[in-house]
Amino acid sequence: MEILTSIRKNSLGLGIFAVVTAGLIAITHQVTKLNIANNIVKAQLAAFTEILPAHYFDNDLYNSKIELAANPLLGADNGSKKTSIAYVGRLQGKFSAIIFETIAPSGYSGKISLLVAVNKAGVVTGSRIISHKETPGLGDKIDIKKSNWMRSFDDKSFTTLAFDKWLVKKDGGEFDQFTGATITPRAIVKAVRDTLTYFKDNKTALINQ
Repeated sequence: MEILTSIRKNSLGLGIFAVVTAGLIAITHQVTKLNIANNIVKAQLAAFTEILPAHYFDNDLYNSKIELAANPLLGADNGSKKTSIAYVGRLQGKFSAIIFETIAPSGYSGKISLLVAVNKAGVVTGSRIISHKETPGLGDKIDIKKSNWMRSFDDKSFTTLAFDKWLVKKDGGEFDQFTGATITPRAIVKAVRDTLTYFKDNKTALINQ
């Protein structure tokens, strides 16, 4: 009987330990997930202020996001139904600029996600890479922490730079390529150009959102 009682006590103790441990793991998972989400939001907000000057908006950019139908100009795969996200900047209630989440699908190591900010006049005010898997020391120069190459698009538009010049210099355009790495900058230039084209084609609808 004493042995059975001891076994029951040990089993009960192990059961309580298992329940408590599972609960702690679940709580830790939720807290970690929340922290990651908060860090992503903070990173996006920081990028917003870098690519869209404060004088363009007085609204809450992050909470002014809209969904856009899948479009190849924003990097959507053919036949994809996944929507794209954009953040509308307003000044005194009126549309002043927009930040697109777009994708360069043809990076050297896969898809590259980026933000492109465009003002009402169709001028790129800034752009930043969100995520990429490009080769360290070569393609990763698209990261603003590694070089200022992404600033090449600042203040550019189809008025200041003809459409057929939105290419890397190797292809007859105006943008520098990287030594030993042309594919990555070529993909980014195309993505920014396509995003600007999307804005030009959909400007009225975007302003009236």
